[in-house]
Amino acid sequence: MSEEPPFNFCGLADEFTTIGNSAIVMLPVPFDETSTWIKGADKGPDAIIEASRHLELYDRETDTEVYRKGIFTDRAIVTAGSEPMIEEVFRRTSELLQQEKFVVTVGGEHSISIGAVRAHAALHEKMAVLHLDAHADLRDTYEGSRYNHACTVARIQETVETVISVGIRSMDSSERTKLDEKRVFYADYIHGANGWIGEVLAVLPRRVYVTIDLDVFDPGIMPSTGTPEPGGLDWYQVLRLLRTVSQEKVITGFDVVELCPSADRAPDFLAAKLIYKLLSYSFA
Repeated sequence: MSEEPPFNFCGLADEFTTIGNSAIVMLPVPFDETSTWIKGADKGPDAIIEASRHLELYDRETDTEVYRKGIFTDRAIVTAGSEPMIEEVFRRTSELLQQEKFVVTVGGEHSISIGAVRAHAALHEKMAVLHLDAHADLRDTYEGSRYNHACTVARIQETVETVISVGIRSMDSSERTKLDEKRVFYADYIHGANGWIGEVLAVLPRRVYVTIDLDVFDPGIMPSTGTPEPGGLDWYQVLRLLRTVSQEKVITGFDVVELCPSADRAPDFLAAKLIYKLLSYSFA
């Protein structure tokens, strides 16, 4: 009977998982205090790590094994309250960036991205955020909080000048006036356009942080989210975008958020493979 792989991202042996010999750090943030419909995003990081232990670690598309760069799975950030969580994500991410680590923040609800973006923006001048999501997340407050997951992009825009949103297909009327239509690529437009990835590249600067709310995918392949929306993007649309951005720009870091695990393990595996693919692109 074979032994279970270690409980770290990709189930790696010690030689690839110490902080000293790892170029990449996974930072789990199991936080889910402001989700407004289906709860469970706090279980997302563990589900992603569990699924990642069953990945094939050779990426045919890039002809690489990115795990050989070393992937350290950090201790989870566990806090009560949105503002303390954001401050701790900012602090821990900043420390890792000062050590020249490539940081992947794993949620948890989307508000965890606020601290991660702040840390990267403090290091990388004129960095943009590429925001993949079903929702605009531009409410100034929601349910009495400025740090609700529905306010994530509004808070990010207080930190960075440029946010490019891709896959949007749901919003409140109050958010419409806050959108820069030149920087939003709606899902229905993407499904009917051939050159949309080139249009995204044209409005991105050199350095880009990527935040991925998993509900950007169609619920047919990603049902395990807090607020699934029909009409989302498919696997290869998202991968083509991420690979092209990684080839033409510099990805400074990224996060993957809003997995709400269920008895169906396939979405957990999708999230884990998405992280590994984007790492493969970023380091290829």
